[in-house]
Amino acid sequence: MTFQISQGIKINVETFYQPDQSNALQQEHLFAYRITIENHNTFTVRLLSRHWYIFDSNGTRQEVEGEGVIGAQPYIETEDSFQYVSGVNLASEMGRMHGEYTMENQATKQLFTVLIPAFDLMVPGKMN
Repeated sequence: MTFQISQGIKINVETFYQPDQSNALQQEHLFAYRITIENHNTFTVRLLSRHWYIFDSNGTRQEVEGEGVIGAQPYIETEDSFQYVSGVNLASEMGRMHGEYTMENQATKQLFTVLIPAFDLMVPGKMN
């Protein structure tokens, strides 16, 4: 598990290779990732948007931006958390992602950026 704390928000990331939904012959490797967002601030926050940087070991790079996560812009109260699962499809067996969330302090309506730590996406046994 990978984690990082920035702006009083802790981001935990777990990754899972999805062999049943992957097809190596067609260069399709699906990875799921579970994100847990913990609010350690003294105020409620709202996750407004995300910005991902996705690197495939074949040299492909992508950026993905959008509102919220999984169709939601959740409010996260003090000492509470929000968890979701999403996924990414890579052409190769290894990759890496990192990014950032734009959040809003619900007390002041100020926007701030929370860093999502870099995490590896790797087919099990690939590094043996």
